[in-house]
Amino acid sequence: MSVVYLCIVVFLLCLAVFDLFVGVSNDAVNFLQSAVGARVAKFRTILIVASVGIIIGAIMASGMMDVARHGIMTPSRFTFEEVMTIMLAVMVSDVLILDMFNSLGMPTSTTVSLVFELLGGSFALATVKMLSDHSLDYGMMLNSDQALKTIGAIFASVAIAFIIGIVVMWIARVVFTFNYKKHLRYTVAIFGGIAFTTLAYFIFFKGLAKSPYLPETLKDYVKENTNILLLYTFIVSTVVMEIMHLLKVDIFKFTVLMGTFALAMAFAGNDLVNFIGVPLAGLSSYQDYMANSNGAAPDSFLMTSLMESAKTPPLYLFAAGIIMIVSMATSKKAQNVIKTSVDLSRQDEGDEMFGSSRAARGIVRYTRYCVDFVNKYTPKSITRWIDSRFNKEEVILTDDKAAFDMVRAAVNLVIAAMLITMGTNLTCPLSTTYVTFMVAMGSSLADRAWSRESAVYRVTGVLSVIGGWFITAAVAFLVCSLVCLMMFYGGIVVKALFIALVVYSLISSNRRFKKKKAEESKESDTFRLMMRTRDPELVWDMLRNNVRKMQADVVAFALQEFNSIIDSLAQEKVGALRKASKNLKAEQEMLKKCRRQEMLALKRCPEDISIERNTWFHLGMNSDQQYIYCLKRMLEPIKEHVDNNFNPLPQLYVEEFKPLRTKIDGLMKMCEDCIDEDNYENYREILDEADGCKDELSVLRKKHIDRMQESGNNDDMKINLIYLNVLQESQEFLSVMRHQLRAANKFLEK
Repeated sequence: MSVVYLCIVVFLLCLAVFDLFVGVSNDAVNFLQSAVGARVAKFRTILIVASVGIIIGAIMASGMMDVARHGIMTPSRFTFEEVMTIMLAVMVSDVLILDMFNSLGMPTSTTVSLVFELLGGSFALATVKMLSDHSLDYGMMLNSDQALKTIGAIFASVAIAFIIGIVVMWIARVVFTFNYKKHLRYTVAIFGGIAFTTLAYFIFFKGLAKSPYLPETLKDYVKENTNILLLYTFIVSTVVMEIMHLLKVDIFKFTVLMGTFALAMAFAGNDLVNFIGVPLAGLSSYQDYMANSNGAAPDSFLMTSLMESAKTPPLYLFAAGIIMIVSMATSKKAQNVIKTSVDLSRQDEGDEMFGSSRAARGIVRYTRYCVDFVNKYTPKSITRWIDSRFNKEEVILTDDKAAFDMVRAAVNLVIAAMLITMGTNLTCPLSTTYVTFMVAMGSSLADRAWSRESAVYRVTGVLSVIGGWFITAAVAFLVCSLVCLMMFYGGIVVKALFIALVVYSLISSNRRFKKKKAEESKESDTFRLMMRTRDPELVWDMLRNNVRKMQADVVAFALQEFNSIIDSLAQEKVGALRKASKNLKAEQEMLKKCRRQEMLALKRCPEDISIERNTWFHLGMNSDQQYIYCLKRMLEPIKEHVDNNFNPLPQLYVEEFKPLRTKIDGLMKMCEDCIDEDNYENYREILDEADGCKDELSVLRKKHIDRMQESGNNDDMKINLIYLNVLQESQEFLSVMRHQLRAANKFLEK
């Protein structure tokens, strides 16, 4: 039996490695978002700075390991078999849940996952034990006070981080403005001094002072002289910052990199328990059982040893830090999650990842009422002065790809690092995801990054992410409870099956993610450049080229799907019809996204062009959508017909439609070439040929209606109606082409 539990321990340690990769893929956003969003340095430089912080934070993280040992459950009430079952269930659930969220590109919380999985597994087995022993209760089985403290701190941090982010960012922006280089002479050194002192207090005076690697005399000295040390730190750091400023060193860039180091260190110190705490607790349980059980059965040996504080070997912590660094540097999923958080907090308008929700619209509307009420009673002179400090036209970005400036990046990092380190010092595992994300959202709101044009989408995004966190908590609790019960009653067989499921899920999830990323086209920088370029003429040139390419691609796509639908009807290929349905749905979503992007760009073009071409822009976009609607109207009855194995399309119909289909193909290709090559010499001839083809379709449609009336065969009625629909929608297809070509000619003319 000991061999079985040894295998479980080995698997737990293997899962710890996987969990480090999966968890860091999710949580890298916490300490990389601000530096990446402001583009303060090359990505490699940012990774190096963060890596140093991770290594130091990991080595100092041993005190947090107690959360997994006895922070949620009371291990002295559980046997070795029960503890190993809970630990295995927690790790299985954790990897599956976090990998699912990462694949969706949604930031979630490893802390919430761990806490609620431990709570779910412990609750399930506590219930089982209480049913067999009525002298027990949940208060005896679970460390309810610590669990409630942890959960309360996690969710309270959401509001605290958001409010502090708003207040500090608003003050910083009023002081520095968006043109912050004009206002550095007397303020930047003080800002740098405050930032350094704040980070030093929580990292060195409160964090390292509790490290087991420092002598007690030094700890006592720091504890007794904290206030005077803070004063000295502020004075010295402010003087140093002023000297650096005079030497032309960018203080904000230095602060952002310093904050990245601090936040990475705080993250590793706080969150490492989420990834390796459970496996190491399982290893400790196995070692205690083998050393002290004296032949006792696994289901009778109580795990009292877990009530003691963890003594994690530094080598384990160092190895975990190295794995975290490798994952952070190589994970594509980490970059996907970073993109979600950066997009929601960027300074300018752009491609919104989320739609509009009723709750978001209500929040934005109520907020506008409150702002209008405050403005009504605020003196106009004060309002004008504050507005002058928030002139976004003067924003200084490091390059065209930066999502926000370095002032906001510095504020985000300092506040987040301060809050997380505070939680670590209190041995309370705050969610670094909650804190960093909500600080970023609060600072972007205070920075007026959420305009009336984008606020509802940003609020929807925030609500979606926060909703994902609460879903994580509920799912983690329920999934781990069920998995734990199944493992407990199913024994080794069920445990082995779950181990196999985890391995399979990780492999298949990685394949799906790679396939999804391969299918997605590489995001063009054109739209971002259009949003950042201040020359309206350049914006118009970029927009014109973007619209031309997109319109030509839509024509090619529409023709491809048209032919696919006709061929699938003739050959009765239901799989191809289902694929066509998915393609049309995906294209429709893409067109909605493009329409919003191009509308935002059109507003930045020269005013006379924006007004003159607006009608033709919308006519062209409507035509693109009409292609999709037309093909959907053609596809749906065909898919239902073929899927139900009704009568096939007669060969006679295929042959008589073939010449007109060839003409449609030729006209669509000519239309595509006209738009793609920006050459409209044959514009009138194409429109005339399209009218002629529509007339031929009308003749064929009349012929088919007469044939249907003469036949009177009810068995052929379904396929006859399908064919009639094809003819009608083919006419509409050509009408859409004519509208699109006309709109493209008018919109793209030079």
